[in-house]
Amino acid sequence: MLYLYCTHKLLKRLNPDVLEVGSSTTKLGNWYATALPWRPQVAMLVHEQTLLPVLMPLAPAANLAVRFPGALVDILAAHGVPRSFIDSEVREMQVVKYAKTQNRSVVGIMTEFTHLAEAYRGHDKPNELIELSLELARTPCSPLYKGPVSPERALKELASGGGAAA
Repeated sequence: MLYLYCTHKLLKRLNPDVLEVGSSTTKLGNWYATALPWRPQVAMLVHEQTLLPVLMPLAPAANLAVRFPGALVDILAAHGVPRSFIDSEVREMQVVKYAKTQNRSVVGIMTEFTHLAEAYRGHDKPNELIELSLELARTPCSPLYKGPVSPERALKELASGGGAAA
């Protein structure tokens, strides 16, 4: 089971049944999500522990949770995560529960990633979301300073069995 903690504006768009709080059963754990007001609109999902960002098309918003595992597979594979780890994650993501954002630190990182993504993105590259996600994952993040420093390194540590990142 996957818990997806969404910003208010994304919850308004998705209109799901919202739970108060919960914890994912996946190895990676909880994810946070927001909508970016780009054309076309983009969803940004950020892993709570490692702060790994995943950018994907928002539309159609109604099936964002169904499409997220496929986008995550692409990102994890691009980071060189072992296939067995990826397959295990996807199997556990079949049921998605929605909740309101709880962790203000992760929400702050999403805001910073939004500003960086605006600066990085090429307006002439419509299929750049994987490359942009990888670029953001190399960004040093203050919540990770006592450990792996960047989401990319935190993911590698977690996927290799090195333990929690933050």
